[in-house]
Amino acid sequence: MGGLVALNPVQALLGLGLAGLVSLAAYRARALNPSGALAAAALGTVVFGLGGLDWAVLLLAFFISSSALSRLAHPAKKAVDARAAKGSRRDAGQVLANGGFAGLCVLLHLVFPESALPWAAFAGSLAAANADTWATELGAFSPVPPRRITTGQVVERGASGGVTAVGLLAALAGSALIGLLAALFWPGGASSAVIPGVALAGLGGSLVDSLLGAAWQAVYYCPDCGKETERHPRHSCGAPTRLVRGWAWLDNDVVNAACTLSGALLGLLLGSGL
Repeated sequence: MGGLVALNPVQALLGLGLAGLVSLAAYRARALNPSGALAAAALGTVVFGLGGLDWAVLLLAFFISSSALSRLAHPAKKAVDARAAKGSRRDAGQVLANGGFAGLCVLLHLVFPESALPWAAFAGSLAAANADTWATELGAFSPVPPRRITTGQVVERGASGGVTAVGLLAALAGSALIGLLAALFWPGGASSAVIPGVALAGLGGSLVDSLLGAAWQAVYYCPDCGKETERHPRHSCGAPTRLVRGWAWLDNDVVNAACTLSGALLGLLLGSGL
């Protein structure tokens, strides 16, 4: 393998400017809160400025599609949003949980520029993030209630670990989109296995998310509303919530990070076999 990639200061400055503009637009569109906008600008600078156009395309595909889907209006989404740990505006924790490992892959590419493995892990990580987001947002449109992935028990919409056929198909579609784009820019040319491989890596990461959500993610109870929620220390109504099951440290951001890490590792497995 060759040495380190020489940093291009012009590209880095352009990346900083593009990341800042995208983050500002997302903030004004209420897709990001202030901390989320700052985190997105930092992550975008790494991906756009150090990776380049091909890396930026995948990140933008995830960010734009997931942000658009989160703004879809549907009565069933009200129940999902009520249970969610945070609102539709992503904060820094959500941005880094979904994109932090992707940013790390860009840095690894600088160290190992001749290897396709950082790109494979990058694609797998973003495929998992996209799969999880599409499953959550489009799964709300399922005509049948979700079932807990570990037991098959019917659960409320928005419950962690709940899956539906619509959500699983949406997850596969979201990860396949990233797989298609990853194949277009695959170092040295893509094989026929890239698109299904990245799609399955993303789906696998989203299933890890569901398994952790079903088994160990922290779930709280709002005594005023009489409902379970991921929000803590206060529910959306303002009442304090108390832990009823799961591990307090395993919140939605940690679960999302595990999802994207799993996608990255599965992407590495794919890349090592090509």
